[in-house]
Amino acid sequence: MQSFGEKLHILRKRRGLSLRQLATMLDLKAHSHIDDMENGRSKPSMELIVKIAELFDVSTDKLLKDYLNLESE
Repeated sequence: MQSFGEKLHILRKRRGLSLRQLATMLDLKAHSHIDDMENGRSKPSMELIVKIAELFDVSTDKLLKDYLNLESE
């Protein structure tokens, strides 16, 4: 099982993106928010979840449901 933060980290690393690069792509002011989400210290808004899903071409279900892993991607 993978949490949202673990999945976000995997997707970011697969694309070779830094925290700052991803934050810029998602129109976030602080890259620390990405780090906090990846480490389970904060949760994303629904708007941000949709942006992340579109950016990485994955379903929101795949991102949000812990029992759905990214291995099949």
